[in-house]
Amino acid sequence: MPAWLGRIRGAVGLGVAWAVMLGIAGGVPRWLLGVNTDVPIPLVLGAFGFVAGVTFSMILVLAEGRRSFDRMSLARFAGWGAVGGLLLAAAWARVLSLRWGDVLLIAPTFALASAACASASLALARRADARLASGGGTDVTTE
Repeated sequence: MPAWLGRIRGAVGLGVAWAVMLGIAGGVPRWLLGVNTDVPIPLVLGAFGFVAGVTFSMILVLAEGRRSFDRMSLARFAGWGAVGGLLLAAAWARVLSLRWGDVLLIAPTFALASAACASASLALARRADARLASGGGTDVTTE
């Protein structure tokens, strides 16, 4: 498989993982508090999660290059996630022509959500690497 195809597959996989995480987080108010809205919040947050995950993946490739997960700190990974969230908030504000007050409200929320998802992604990747290294899992890659 060409390297660029593997990177696209990884970006889409990360986008799907973030979509699931944020979709579940969006469903919590409805399940626990009984909040009903006209817009399906889990679906909206899932779509945001997919776009944020793909955006974060692109930023990570540009900023960190070929550095492996074990050489990255959790804080740095979360920082790049926050940068991706801020870029996504800026794009959203530009497309929707939001007022500055609205932008100042959504930007920290997007940054925090993206940083949390980035941290969770790194923790899961490290756990999977440790599991493969210990022989607990099976390596499904073929040459």
